[in-house]
Amino acid sequence: MEMVNLTIDGIKTQVPKGTTVLAAARSLNINIPTLCFLKDINEVGACRMCVVEVKGARSLQASCVLPVAEGMEVKTNSKDVREARSVILKLILARHERECLTCSRNLNCELQKLCEEMGIDGLDFQGEKITYAVDTASPSVVRDQNKCILCGRCISVCRNVQGTGVINFARRGVKTTVTTSYDKGLSEVACINCGQCIKICPVGALREKDDRDRVWEALDNSDMYVVAQTAPAVRVALGEEFGMPVGTNVEGKMVSALKRLGFDKVFDTDFAADLTIIEEGTELLGRIKNGGKLPMITSCSPGWIKYCEHYHNDFLDNLSSCKSPHQMLGALTKSYYAEKMGIDPKKIFVVSIMPCTAKKFESGREELKVDGLRDVDAVITTRELARMIKEARMDFGTLEDSKFDKVMGESTGAAVIFGATGGVMEAALRTVADILTGQDLKDIDYNPVRGLEGIKEAAVKIGDLEVKVAVAHGTANAGKLLDKVRNGEANYHFIEVMGCPGGCINGGGQPIIIDKEKTEEVCKKRAQGLYTMDAEMPLRKSHKNPEIKALYDEYLGEANGHKAHHLLHTHYVKRERV
Repeated sequence: MEMVNLTIDGIKTQVPKGTTVLAAARSLNINIPTLCFLKDINEVGACRMCVVEVKGARSLQASCVLPVAEGMEVKTNSKDVREARSVILKLILARHERECLTCSRNLNCELQKLCEEMGIDGLDFQGEKITYAVDTASPSVVRDQNKCILCGRCISVCRNVQGTGVINFARRGVKTTVTTSYDKGLSEVACINCGQCIKICPVGALREKDDRDRVWEALDNSDMYVVAQTAPAVRVALGEEFGMPVGTNVEGKMVSALKRLGFDKVFDTDFAADLTIIEEGTELLGRIKNGGKLPMITSCSPGWIKYCEHYHNDFLDNLSSCKSPHQMLGALTKSYYAEKMGIDPKKIFVVSIMPCTAKKFESGREELKVDGLRDVDAVITTRELARMIKEARMDFGTLEDSKFDKVMGESTGAAVIFGATGGVMEAALRTVADILTGQDLKDIDYNPVRGLEGIKEAAVKIGDLEVKVAVAHGTANAGKLLDKVRNGEANYHFIEVMGCPGGCINGGGQPIIIDKEKTEEVCKKRAQGLYTMDAEMPLRKSHKNPEIKALYDEYLGEANGHKAHHLLHTHYVKRERV
């Protein structure tokens, strides 16, 4: 590898050829500010906050796109550099809607943080302001162009990471804006509601559709029986909103908080994840044995489902017909649980606490009703739950640990790992392997499907059958994988797809990672939190869950049977790509 010698702020260093000055500086723990930069995603030098002084250059240079050169001498903190960054920041602020106290990103905003660090205490410029209508039509994502700083991050993640590209720059000069085709609302284009644009926005120009008021209203209605359910990835991320280390398992405190908020029952979506494995595993074995449509593809990620409906609808028949776990649990709460407890299903209000903004869209789908009742009535994200807990003035860190309510609160380690990419595949393999071999297998950690590689492939020998599987996370990776299948370049029995990079641990509704360079590290810690929980649980296979067994014995009958299909399965629709 060819190395290059250079000096940054008087420190001599050596880095590989092709390295940017920004990366070289960071390798020396020299902190150059950025706003538009996202490593490997948005490296365009648009905001100019990262300018540095290079000896011999006629002007300041954007370090995020400037490659190192032999003998280069760089200053990152000269008077000219500091003054330029200050001017750039004030120019950005001149057009920015500075309603910080009422912004969803207050105290967790990259622009706000830079202003504090650089001592911005006044504005020297008054830019021409154009007032834009806030796009609130989407059930998942709110787009407020008045707060946009034109960094381009959302455009790049939508196009390069998610493979959709429904937003882009439009117009020129002071009228430049980020918008959709023909200025349509997000709900009118092929947006998949994944919320990854929210996660990478440095300000509050993109945020989740906040449904807290609807949940508070239900909790305050004495005629409603309000049930909460929580996804696996929430419990290893919620603590971050209260200053706890990344990956901390706060399951017990989370349950206590929900009960204090006034929920009548708190169920575990992990229960329904176990149920999904039984239904999905049975469906997969049926397809393999009976010549059904293969590869079968998982259906628990609503962002992925909508992506498939818009962009790859020739694979709709490959999708498992299973509802996602929280929709299954909602349907059972209003049928099995309601019947068992003698409650009118019309008076039950189900709230799902999810790491995902796409679940908001999913819960409103017409296909996800049973006998005229929605499976799930409201979805709030991890961030929204944290706000509710803070509104209720709870000291989260001192809450006692509580357990989920019974009937639908028992789960296994297989369900816990649903929150990480590869987890659904691994959970399914644990059950399918036992069924095919007729044994209680002990070697159940399927490491080839773990990790953050964009596409993972494996051939798993189970008895006499070699099961070929693949895992993709981030819908652009899913698109690449489906192209291989379509072109005959790959052949699988089973494919897991998660719409968000990293899976649910990095969902669009999870806590914002303000230092974007640490995103992968944070995802790994959240995933490790789930795998640690799995390893410590007494039951690690979905079909071993006693509450699942009781559900089939008392109510559903057989897996994939008539009643199970009525409550737990659905269908998908072809959507136009707008």
